[in-house]
Amino acid sequence: MVVREAAQDAAAFSAVPPLLSQLYRARNIASEAELELGLAALPAPEMKGLEQAAELLSDAIVQGKRLLIVGDFDCDGATSTSVAMLGLRALGAQHVDFLVPNRFEYGYGLSTEIVAVAAERQPDLIITVDNGISSIDGVAAAANFGIPVLVTDHHLPGDTLPAAAAIVNPNQPQCPFPDKSLAGVGVMFYVLLALRARLRALQLPGGAVNLASLLDLVALGTVADVVPLSHANRILVEQGLRRIRAGQCRPGISALLKVAGREPSRLVASDLGFAVGPRLNAAGRLDDMTVGIRCLLEDNPATALAMAAELDDLNRERRAIEQSMKDDAMRALSHLHIDRSRVPAALCLFEASWHQGVVGILASRIKDQFHRPVIAFAEADNDEIKGSARSIPGLHMRDTLDIVAKRHPKMLSKFGGHAMAAGLSLAKADFDAFTEAFVSAVSEQLSEDQLEAVVLSDGELDAEALSLDNAELLRNAGPWGQAFPEPLFHGRFRLQQQRIVGERHLKMVLSPIGQDSHLIDAIAFNVDVAQWPAPAVTEVELVYKLDTNLWRERLSLQLLVDHIRPL
Repeated sequence: MVVREAAQDAAAFSAVPPLLSQLYRARNIASEAELELGLAALPAPEMKGLEQAAELLSDAIVQGKRLLIVGDFDCDGATSTSVAMLGLRALGAQHVDFLVPNRFEYGYGLSTEIVAVAAERQPDLIITVDNGISSIDGVAAAANFGIPVLVTDHHLPGDTLPAAAAIVNPNQPQCPFPDKSLAGVGVMFYVLLALRARLRALQLPGGAVNLASLLDLVALGTVADVVPLSHANRILVEQGLRRIRAGQCRPGISALLKVAGREPSRLVASDLGFAVGPRLNAAGRLDDMTVGIRCLLEDNPATALAMAAELDDLNRERRAIEQSMKDDAMRALSHLHIDRSRVPAALCLFEASWHQGVVGILASRIKDQFHRPVIAFAEADNDEIKGSARSIPGLHMRDTLDIVAKRHPKMLSKFGGHAMAAGLSLAKADFDAFTEAFVSAVSEQLSEDQLEAVVLSDGELDAEALSLDNAELLRNAGPWGQAFPEPLFHGRFRLQQQRIVGERHLKMVLSPIGQDSHLIDAIAFNVDVAQWPAPAVTEVELVYKLDTNLWRERLSLQLLVDHIRPL
């Protein structure tokens, strides 16, 4: 257990409550200016390639050209595609359509194969969203068809950039934009801002369009892609959340919230990440993301609800597949549970029966279990396997794969991604050799201390601070998320009641030690049912979030338990 230190000067936060001052300073917020979440605080649209992109798009709109958006099959890709479709139509585009590669047929990004499919639609311009920065061959193939490409992306570029008509990506070389953490949907939103400004300057229709109406989608894609919640991203997410809470969101988002059992008026960022995002992602993982995008684009609430129900069914199927795969993986790794000293610096897993669309979630689950970088592989075509990688703090996954690729030039057929997640393909016959090379590259970069999981706490709260008022204060003080974590506290409690609800959730009634009359509800999700409930355990140490529970129109304090240890 390590307690976060509040590094900044408390005097710079005189206008916020002391508890929030401590939390913000521990998250490296330097001043109250960084807490301003109005749109006026967004960084100016000064991104390399924006001017060229706005010119391309304005000319296409004026000339009535056919625009084709090529997206990605995850939630960021779906929201990016939807924002592009809705925004371009609102700004005057008459002929705009989208195409999302089916991951099982075409794989990720603007491949040469998907360009051939796109060319059948005879577009005058291809616009990539949430992909394209590594699509050198795909952009060249489009050029052979006489189709220029506008690349909008946020992933890290390789040594060579595609020969596109324009590239907008804050992570490309010489881009002056100060925030490198935008999701793909955030990049597309900035492209639309630049396009609107150009239309306004040319006194063309579209210059007065309110693009803030797209911020619910921007917020969803940003949270679901688990990008760091930098100041710009917190602004985009907060503004989107405000629209959703006010009932001013897309019917598709309302429908997804309804099937997920979330109350829009009390929505927080984690609801987008854990309730809405997975249901959209399920379409891309198991079937085709087209149904997810059409749900987000749908104007009719009843139709959107039917689509959301279909996505909910897919998500239930995804969860069952995920659990089966996790059981397989844990059986294969059971020997490492017995002797943790034998756990290597990284783990690579492959099982021929695993589902290609679910290996990313599996990698994330195993990463959390062992605190190691993990790559999970599934079978693909042509004797290849496709892997999805998840990292831990201290290891840049995409750069590590680049190290392996440079040491073994013929091993990886393709790879890409960013610091915490990446994808790759290689020959099945090279799995063992790749595992050895990957573990070696990771071992060179991570120390023994970095391979030890550390629970970061914001400290202990006294009994008086365990209040509904403070829980509400924290709910409204976000948005919390990646690199701006929701506050975690630790403490010892007397266990007054305990029972399993659902299949594996431990519902508890607690009291602070020595204050048996101060009863507090708590819940720990997905516990080991072989260990809990434990009638003999009367005291526990918890790491928890201070939260609320709305039940039958009654709001009460509830602790969300991340870690529980019997005393």
